[in-house]
Amino acid sequence: MTTPPGWYPEPGQTGNGPALERWWDGTEWTEYTRTAPPPAPAFGAGAPGHPQYPGHPGAFPPAPGKRRGGLIAIAVIAAVVVAGAVVGGVVALGKGGGGSADSARPAPSLTAPGQGPDGGGPPDLPKSEPGFALDAVDGVSLPVPDGWTGTTSRYGLAELTVGEYACPGDPSSNCLRGGVFSMPAVSVKLKSTTAEAAAKEDISANAEGAYGGKIYGDITSHTQLLSQKVAVAGEQGYLVRWKVVTERGDDGYVQSLVFPSPSDPERLVLVRYGFDINPKAPGLAVMDEITKGIKASGSGGGTGV
Repeated sequence: MTTPPGWYPEPGQTGNGPALERWWDGTEWTEYTRTAPPPAPAFGAGAPGHPQYPGHPGAFPPAPGKRRGGLIAIAVIAAVVVAGAVVGGVVALGKGGGGSADSARPAPSLTAPGQGPDGGGPPDLPKSEPGFALDAVDGVSLPVPDGWTGTTSRYGLAELTVGEYACPGDPSSNCLRGGVFSMPAVSVKLKSTTAEAAAKEDISANAEGAYGGKIYGDITSHTQLLSQKVAVAGEQGYLVRWKVVTERGDDGYVQSLVFPSPSDPERLVLVRYGFDINPKAPGLAVMDEITKGIKASGSGGGTGV
């Protein structure tokens, strides 16, 4: 699976100075750097010691001018712009060199709670209640199924992951059996202004991001399984679900779910799902379970489909 654009730890940084991040544009490193924001607390429901994403230790795409092997490509389903940063749910990992002082950075797009003027992540995120991963930006919480790891990213977004394994296109790399990532719909530049249109607009990019690229090869075909209205967190949303066939490795299910934010009905929330089709992967019942359990932050149970 491919690596989304975003701020990632500066490859090869040494010394005792402030930690830096460099902007990855989805293809290569750019000249933009900034001081890394403080990490947010992780809220896990998985086994102790399961790695938290993003920000796996030593996780970098290859540095400029030093492309080499040894990448650890971990399943990626989201790319989120918050406070001038695009945050992928999980990133490709590797080693490289280079570094520079904090310089020009993209203009902020959205502001997370507690966002400081320097463009760093929120220093004090609200606590996620047990069994849920909080998306503090969109005002929703995602339920964490048994055996999964649920986290709130440093930018306040919800991430659910499960089942690390060797990637089919690169056995030295790691992928995930399942992942679910929430984000504002504007973060992936969706132009649609309704939940239905936005879900239909996003599904192709979701499929390509989860199962296209070097790890799985091209997506050779897809079948639409669902395209329907759904009630989510007290709002009227819409979901589109595809089954995709890949050149190598497991095929997969992808789903794009869009609904108005309970905290701001003018803003659309996008939730991207990606599940392998494999006996060791979660089934579609789990996908439905997560969708039904999404709720407004601080509210009671989810609203269901």
